Amino acid sequence: MTESSLAGMRAVVTGPTGDIGRALCRELATAGASLHLFGRNTDTLQQLAGSLLHLTDEVCVYTVDLTDEQSIGNAIAKLNKDASQVDILIHGAGIYKMGAQESAPVSDLDLQYQANVRGPYLVTQYLMPLIRGSRGQIVFVNSTAGLEAKKNVGQFAATQHAQRAMADSLRNEVNPDGVRVVSLYLGRTATTRQEHIFKLEGRPYSPELLIQPQDVAAMMLATLRLPRTAEVTEIRMRPLAKTY
Repeated sequence: MTESSLAGMRAVVTGPTGDIGRALCRELATAGASLHLFGRNTDTLQQLAGSLLHLTDEVCVYTVDLTDEQSIGNAIAKLNKDASQVDILIHGAGIYKMGAQESAPVSDLDLQYQANVRGPYLVTQYLMPLIRGSRGQIVFVNSTAGLEAKKNVGQFAATQHAQRAMADSLRNEVNPDGVRVVSLYLGRTATTRQEHIFKLEGRPYSPELLIQPQDVAAMMLATLRLPRTAEVTEIRMRPLAKTY
């Protein structure tokens, strides 16, 4: 299928200003999709929008804190005025904290739950009427921590396991209406967050050996373009060079 296959579609993207989010937005815009960007920093959102307007006709920004239900509600109300349908919903936002279970503050767990589980749940719930109406697609950008929890990431992994369950259950609920749901489980990817993780682990950071944000975007677009005779339910990506 060609890039024009997404022309005219409306895509809602949370976490668009991160490394992966920016790559996804560029791919979607190049493919002709209109973008509706959910993020916390208005200035950063507007800068991103300005960098994409030469690729697509419409980029709308919504300042929203996924840990705040009222903030989510306000953003959705504005979106409902701007768009009558949502063809693609990409859950790319999230918070990551490290720490051993015996010492990590429970407040860190609460924050990650709010941002990584409750926030995406609410956004999906609010947007389901628009997604059902367009037989849309929902993407959860998860982590391989959502498949296997290693040491010192128990809190984060718990939220990713929860997100996996949310996506799997939702898929069974909405498939009869022609809505597709895919989870993308990422291994170590060359992002600012990953650089920070390597520093916490006391290891040298070699981004060229990791998955690139553009790799994730290419996989995402290929999945979204899949003919409607099939769906991909989950994808696991990892670096070709095993550095850990």
